[in-house]
Amino acid sequence: MSFCAGARSMLERWQSCTRALVGDKRGVAAIEFAIIAPLLLSLYFVTMEVSQGIETNKKVSRVGSMVADLVTQQQTIKKSEIDAIMKIGESILQPYNRSVGKIVITAIEITDEATPKVKVVWSRKLVNGVASVDAPKEAPTTVPAALKIKGTFLIRVKSDLEYKPVITWAAESKPALGLAAAFDGISMSETYYLRPRMSQSIPCSDC
Repeated sequence: MSFCAGARSMLERWQSCTRALVGDKRGVAAIEFAIIAPLLLSLYFVTMEVSQGIETNKKVSRVGSMVADLVTQQQTIKKSEIDAIMKIGESILQPYNRSVGKIVITAIEITDEATPKVKVVWSRKLVNGVASVDAPKEAPTTVPAALKIKGTFLIRVKSDLEYKPVITWAAESKPALGLAAAFDGISMSETYYLRPRMSQSIPCSDC
């Protein structure tokens, strides 16, 4: 009888402990937080990064349109003026500064011939804050078929940026780890063609 009574007592204690454990909810909030917090943080950073990426892509497009608009308002232009316009265009990307954009301005002539030629009149580029010549004069180039009209002049502006997401970016003094090692960047590019507004062409005497 004592053995049965002892076994029954142990069983009752075990059942009591089990019911107490099942009914104890003091750690539920901590467990839920540990599961949900990483997911919420991930969603926050992804949402933030997507919105920044979209905004930066809009700025890359704005660089091209603004630079092309400023150049095509000129009747003549100088190398220093072209470089200043490109610097203004570069500043549009601020406060983004994880990579440096590239701007290329090309003046294009379509000759008035039976078989028109498309050639470079002058070209400048801004890369890493340094302005220089891009394509040489008289070099052949291409334009969309719809714009290939004999005896016309075009300004082409191409803006490029290798966008680096903040979650993958590492400062130059630190090694690239994790996602930074897997992604080199997201290419963003835009090309604009505009015709001169004040004259038939826009010569550059010292380009």
